[in-house]
Amino acid sequence: MQQSDDQGPLLSASQIEDLRLAASKLGGAERRSFQAEMTLKYCEGNARLAERVFGWGRVNVEVGLAEKRTGILCVGAQSGYGGSKRWEEKYPEAAAALQQIAEAHAQQDPTFQTSIAYTRLTAQQARQQLRERGFSDEQLPAPSTMAMILNRMGYRLRPVVKAKPQKNCPKPMPSSTTSKRKTLQRATEVSSD
Repeated sequence: MQQSDDQGPLLSASQIEDLRLAASKLGGAERRSFQAEMTLKYCEGNARLAERVFGWGRVNVEVGLAEKRTGILCVGAQSGYGGSKRWEEKYPEAAAALQQIAEAHAQQDPTFQTSIAYTRLTAQQARQQLRERGFSDEQLPAPSTMAMILNRMGYRLRPVVKAKPQKNCPKPMPSSTTSKRKTLQRATEVSSD
């Protein structure tokens, strides 16, 4: 590719859009590496030119170029240390006990279309049974959190219905509905008079 003096590389608008799209599909170090490669290839390693041509952040391109030059990847503290651990990670013994309790009350989906197991166990009952197994209240989550944990483990908290009773009332016949309407119309006419 040739480079013009004031605009940067001579790429078509379609090619620039394709490179932007490719960069948007990547994340983190992969994106910076891709941006650095394209900057070296089309912008002679100039981060400001890459910012002007491709619309990428100049700082990200500079970090990508530095990573490529040194071979050291930059990792942010947020990804390494951010957020709190899940309850299952904090209390693995309690999570294993909860798994056993839920498995004892579980029933497979009758259609066998999903791997989800339905359970009659409520979150409050699960907390009570874990308490009976010797876990303290400080270790146990709130009932709403317990329900989310059971869902993450693959159990759905809904009553298992084996068979629904059928309704015994007969379907109304079309003639009976019209006769009711006529009776209601007569009653409204008499009451309005």
